[in-house]
Amino acid sequence: MAQFRSTEHIFMVIIAVIIGVLGGLGAVGIQYLIKVFTQLFWGTGNLDLEYLRQVPYYLKIAIPTGGAFLVGLIVYFFAPEAKGHGVPEVMEAIALRDGRIRPRVAVAKLFASSICIASGGSVGREGPVIQIGSSIGSTVGQFLKVNAQRTKVFVACGAAAGIAAAFNAPMAGALFSVEIILADFGVAQFSPIVISSVMATVVSRHFLGNFPAFEVPAYHLVSPIELIPYAILGLLSGLVALLFIQVLSFSEDFFDDHLKLPGVVKTVIGGFLLGCFGLLVPGVYGVGYNSMNMALLGQLSWVLMLGLVFAKIIATSLSLGSGGSGGIFAPSLFIGTMTGGFFGSLVHMVMPSMSASSGAYAMVGMGAVVAAATHAPITAILIIFEMTNDYKIILPLMISTIIATLLAIKLKKESIYTIKLVGRGVDLFRGRELNVLRSLKVADFCDDKPKTIAPGLGFRKLLELVVNYPNASYYLVNEQKKFFGVVSLQEVRQAILEQDDLSDLLVAADLATTGVPSVTMNGDLDQVMKLFGHTDHRELPILDPDSGELVGAILQREVTEAYNREIVKRSLGAEISSSVQVLDKVEEIDLLDGYVMAEVQAPVTFVGQSLRSLDVRSRLGLQVMMFKRREQKEGEVQQFRQLIPGPDEIVQDGDRLVVLGLSQDVDVFRNM
Repeated sequence: MAQFRSTEHIFMVIIAVIIGVLGGLGAVGIQYLIKVFTQLFWGTGNLDLEYLRQVPYYLKIAIPTGGAFLVGLIVYFFAPEAKGHGVPEVMEAIALRDGRIRPRVAVAKLFASSICIASGGSVGREGPVIQIGSSIGSTVGQFLKVNAQRTKVFVACGAAAGIAAAFNAPMAGALFSVEIILADFGVAQFSPIVISSVMATVVSRHFLGNFPAFEVPAYHLVSPIELIPYAILGLLSGLVALLFIQVLSFSEDFFDDHLKLPGVVKTVIGGFLLGCFGLLVPGVYGVGYNSMNMALLGQLSWVLMLGLVFAKIIATSLSLGSGGSGGIFAPSLFIGTMTGGFFGSLVHMVMPSMSASSGAYAMVGMGAVVAAATHAPITAILIIFEMTNDYKIILPLMISTIIATLLAIKLKKESIYTIKLVGRGVDLFRGRELNVLRSLKVADFCDDKPKTIAPGLGFRKLLELVVNYPNASYYLVNEQKKFFGVVSLQEVRQAILEQDDLSDLLVAADLATTGVPSVTMNGDLDQVMKLFGHTDHRELPILDPDSGELVGAILQREVTEAYNREIVKRSLGAEISSSVQVLDKVEEIDLLDGYVMAEVQAPVTFVGQSLRSLDVRSRLGLQVMMFKRREQKEGEVQQFRQLIPGPDEIVQDGDRLVVLGLSQDVDVFRNM
């Protein structure tokens, strides 16, 4: 296994093929399950508008409500990550958790989204496929115990596989993963992403056939003057995309923050409201590909298409905001199709001899709204081209798409994916290193023995305490251990000036500062640092959220040091990654001015001791950069895991240390 993994290129290619195949099977599986559940719920595997007209009104309400109930159970009791459209969760995993996604997410998303779509939920199947593929890629990375950078690439491979298989669009799948999931066109390992995308498409075509997602007539640019309406369509599409983002965000905030009900109940309410809304506008049920094909063929009136734009925005916001499971890619395509179709119908009425039919504008609007909503114009252009196999419309598509994206970015920095992350405090625009604190939890930096005092403690006793325990803060708690306030060392110093007059009258409660902001064990250091930034306190109490009891304290100094350590770890991991790969083949690398980086077997005398106690830097003049820890034995081949150690890391038997120092110092260390 170690020899196999040491060949970087071959290893990545083979794993990319595996992830691509599994991601393709995930895309095929969700389509199959949607048909199964649609047959189970509605009595037909093809839920079109003609069939819906024959369904009794009570079933149109009961089926979405019942489906929402099942989705709520899966989401809130099995995998909360399966809630919503899923892509923000993948982006958050990349930014904060080194690409780690729980394996159960793939299964939960598969069933939750299939049930949601089949029961009439106004969501798409592409978002779930992206999250399923990403979860598969992350699971493969965790199973193979690869480093964080490789895991992120595997997640991107899974996302590319999902979108490629869903739309039969391998190029768009790869670009989507780079442009949105990784948000980095400078990614070093682009080949595995392309390979996964291609393999997923091969699997999808084998099971589902090789044909475009939409069957459309051939369109072409009738007149150069027609580029003006296409530019106007870009502006209109940008505004419609912004409306979609705002309404969806409002719905999510309302159900999450303002509706104080259990999660399953919220999802059921959303399903019920969707069912009632569907009685008025049946076209909002499900993914809506039938209606989109009719718009592309010019078979819908401009009035109906205009109404469907707003109806789909409301229906999708109800489905996802209430806690349903599904994607926003297909709804964005639907909204864009209807926007372009409506506008194209008006243009064709005004200038029939100089414009294409409404179907051409519907196809261009499809790409423009997707690009503006996701802030990913390259992906949108490619995905429309690959879905339709029509190159003649590419110039109008590029004009509308770029204008829509520029307008959307100008008016709102966040996309439909990142707005959800910003609400959680994750700002991808400001650099991922600024999100480091969100990956660190309060519980790991808690001082569980803060100095507590009673509110009635006399001033003289308090002075004795300060002399014996010179803490920055003293926490007041009553007999029930409820937090009352904080007495700072500064308050005590000021009171000393009036000690002669007030020493017999003052008690601790008189010096206490109340209303001090607190945190909980489940919080992260990003929240803590923001609180420190808005207060003058250098310590904050940690309270039990249910009882209000004081359970610990956290120091500003600890938060700052933790941030610096994490940044150094990540920087070191990126900088020495290539050098460590070379060390797999040679034991020593020459650097500058006599310095070398070497991999050395840990001496027997080091085993069982921490780096802090060994003090390698002072004793030997060496810096320990990394541990390569033996994990298992497969015949004669040793498998090692790389880790960047902290000062309290204990050296284990069989560890190999990657050290940096002068050549002669390394030689001394090697011979110990």
